[in-house]
Amino acid sequence: MSTPPTQRRGPVLLLVLLFMAPLAFAFWLYYGSSWRPTGRTNHGALIDPARPLPEVALAAVGGHEPVAKVFEGKWSLVVIGQGSAADQGCDAGCRGSLVYARQTWLSLGRELARVQRVLLAPAGCCDAEYLRREHDGLLALDATTPGAAALLAQFPSPTADGIYVVDPRGNLMMRYDVHLDPKGLRLDLKKLLDLSHIG
Repeated sequence: MSTPPTQRRGPVLLLVLLFMAPLAFAFWLYYGSSWRPTGRTNHGALIDPARPLPEVALAAVGGHEPVAKVFEGKWSLVVIGQGSAADQGCDAGCRGSLVYARQTWLSLGRELARVQRVLLAPAGCCDAEYLRREHDGLLALDATTPGAAALLAQFPSPTADGIYVVDPRGNLMMRYDVHLDPKGLRLDLKKLLDLSHIG
């Protein structure tokens, strides 16, 4: 004697329900409720929402040709120079941030070419010989022009004890305090580079 079709459908429907219920619940939780996890995995301070930086052409320190589209195509670690004429616009805090950025950049290994280091240099900056000797490959730009003022205005608290991360589309997205463990910046950068298909 065969089992009625309605009795055969019961276990199949139960299995479908067991598989679909968690998906439906997750969909509702993400799109239909205001709950979000409180934990975070980033180490830096997110700039939310990310700020698109204005495209300005800045002259390289010690150079004559302006550099256009500075933040396009690569991830950028940005240091805002600080200091006086006595220390040529790059005091101990500024130099410490440059070292922090350089060491983090060097730790990226095979991903090195996807990230650039940028110094936005104030008036009187910088000791070109020091930059050449200690920070080979650093893009040092003159931030004293009128166009640079609009760019610098986008950086929250632009001091020398912070390093900023700018994505390859020119969006300012994170800030790191250089007094904290540099491992956090390296971990966040590696994660961004792994997830990103740009830059």
